[in-house]
Amino acid sequence: MSKAFTEDEFSDQITQDRTWRLREISDLKSAVQRADRTLQTVLLRALVTICYAHWEGYVKFSAMKYMEFIARRRFRYSELNSQFLRNYFLPRLESLSISKTSLKDRCALVDEILFSAEKRFSKTNTDLINTKANLNYNVLSDICIVCGIPTEEFSDSDTFLDILLLKRRNEIAHGENTFVAVKDLDDIADRTIALMRSFGDAVENQIVTKGYRVGAQPVAAGMADER
Repeated sequence: MSKAFTEDEFSDQITQDRTWRLREISDLKSAVQRADRTLQTVLLRALVTICYAHWEGYVKFSAMKYMEFIARRRFRYSELNSQFLRNYFLPRLESLSISKTSLKDRCALVDEILFSAEKRFSKTNTDLINTKANLNYNVLSDICIVCGIPTEEFSDSDTFLDILLLKRRNEIAHGENTFVAVKDLDDIADRTIALMRSFGDAVENQIVTKGYRVGAQPVAAGMADER
């Protein structure tokens, strides 16, 4: 997919990516509803794996597009929300925590942190947008922090993400005979779709409201569309 140079192009790209994913989920949900009882059992298991795959894929796609959109503008860190400067040093701090680094090198890192405000953010560290192939609530929260997105909107979805979606998906992926009830159909499909929309809206609001700029105030998902 081509690079997004304008806000409209960014919006179009994450919307297009979400649309085909939601269509697959909706089509599979319809197939479950039309199927006989035996086929429903198979399709419900397939639905869990598809819902999780699109949930993980969309979060990763949208978050990466968001970071790339900002990186392309080459802002100084002093012009950006402080999280971007934190992101710049997070991988090195993690490496520092597991290695025997000299006091001199640690002091040099502190000095670099103190005097990096005028450097430009021009490259996304892909390691920070890492779904770890297990996009549970804690991993989602980490990605939200990296992107500067408030996590409150997802706080009541921890059980759904960790147990009803991810745990079931892992069991099915590892060949376990996990049963998925027909009564869970709407919950699985509709909540996955709602979460994908919420994450996409949150990222898009950051772009529309310039939430990535220094001093910007967080805006709840959906509010940008009202301006």
